Order: sequence, then C-alpha cells, then structure tokens
Amino acid sequence: MKIEIWSDIVCPFCLIGKRHLELALEQFEHRDAVEIIWRSFELDPTAPATAEGTLAEAIARKYGISLEQSEASQRDIAARAQAVGLTFNWQKAQYGNTFDAHRMIHLAAAHGKANEAQQAFKTAYFTDGKSVADPTIIREIALELELPAPEVEEVLTTDLYADAVRTDENQARTYGISGVPFFLIEGKWAINGAQPIDFILGGLRQVWEQLHPAEPKPTLLTVPGAEGGASCGPDGC
Repeated sequence: MKIEIWSDIVCPFCLIGKRHLELALEQFEHRDAVEIIWRSFELDPTAPATAEGTLAEAIARKYGISLEQSEASQRDIAARAQAVGLTFNWQKAQYGNTFDAHRMIHLAAAHGKANEAQQAFKTAYFTDGKSVADPTIIREIALELELPAPEVEEVLTTDLYADAVRTDENQARTYGISGVPFFLIEGKWAINGAQPIDFILGGLRQVWEQLHPAEPKPTLLTVPGAEGGASCGPDGC
C-alpha cells in the first residue's frame, strides 16, 4: 500500500503528522506492506536562505498577526509536539528556504534513505536549531546519512534534483494541495493535515479493506427435514 506524503521540512504540523502516522503504523496489522514516498512542498518558496529575526517574528510578519499571538501559537504547537514525544525548540529555530534541503532528500531517496533524511532534517531544524538552508548543515546531515560524498557535492554545486522538487510541487497544485502535511494513499484516498492517530489508523484499515476485500465464505444450504450428510475430516470419518 503506497502512501505519498507532501511535506515541508520547516512545517511543524508535518513533524507532528509524521509522528502520528508512525504511531498509527505501529498498530496497523499490515504495516510491513506499506511503502512511504516523500514529496517536496515549500511553504514559502520565496523565503531567503536565512530569515531576519526569530521564527515568531517571521510568522507574525507573514500572517499579519502580533508577536504575542505568534509566540502563543508556537507554544501551542510545541505542546502538541511534546505530547507525542517530539521537541520543538521554536525559540531557537532558524527559519529559511528549504529548496536545497528538499533536493538533498531526493538524493537520499535515490539511495533508499528518504525516511532517514526526513527525520534528520526535521530534527536539525526543530530540535537542534540548525539552519536547513545552510549548505554546511545540509552537507553535514547528508554525510551523517552516509550518502556518497561526490553526489552530495554535486547536489550542492549544481541544480541536481531541482526538477524532481518542482515535479512534486506541480503535482501538488494539480491535486489542489494548498497545505501540508497531505497524505495520499494509493493515489486515491487522502488525509489532509496532522490528523489524530486513531483517525489515521482507521483510514489505513478502511483503505486496506477496500483494496483487499475478504473472500466470501460458502453458504451451507439447509433443507427442512434433511439430516446432516456424513463426511470425513482430519480427525476421522
């Protein structure tokens, strides 16, 4: 069962949604048959490599709210993250452009390490307060994932995988995706946003049942007045 996930590295609800999916999969009876495919999505493609000021200030400017409202929002999101075992150090988060990090995740995917790359970049941003727009940090994360050094340098010095990122984003527009996380199951069923764990689990089971309908069991005929017919079984006749 294929699940495509449109997500941005600096999206806090993508962090939480990823964790909710992981916890749902732990309870899903067919989790070994699930394939996760990560798709790129930029919340702010025009963001500079490093935004001025704090994350709360950047959010306040972007959405036209007060700094107090922005900080309250970040505290609420941090509490939601903590509830599922995650750490969001919003006071030290370095908001910036994620395009190059997405390109590096595509390289990781080519080596079967997309899940690990998603986690590494999200941890760097949300927990460690590192700039995922900084080429030095991107290189550091990629090499820790043991991606081939020459290919890492090629991503950082060329536009390698730029088309892959744009293809994901164009597909999102085609589907009408305007917010993330967005989960698309088997190209047909969608879960929008960081839904509760039970909701995701129920959705996975519902889709599985539709993809794998139970084989119908024979219905025994009964005729009034007829006796049960003799038969043989494993224990004898």
